[in-house]
Amino acid sequence: MASQIDTNKLKQAEAASSIAKDMITSAIEQSAANTTLASEALKQASNEVAQIQTLISQVQSQLQTQSPLSEE
Repeated sequence: MASQIDTNKLKQAEAASSIAKDMITSAIEQSAANTTLASEALKQASNEVAQIQTLISQVQSQLQTQSPLSEE
């Protein structure tokens, strides 16, 4: 049986990565003018990255449990 990838989780990870990118861009733009806003943007980006890592790990674990021990 072929392994099934949870595309919903991967789409969530993709969306979170877009948000993280936007937050990092915001931090760069705010870095000179407002370090408080830059810091908050980096905290939000960090939270998004953590969510991405969790989602990807869940998909990887799912694939490992579905995969046969030897692929022929």
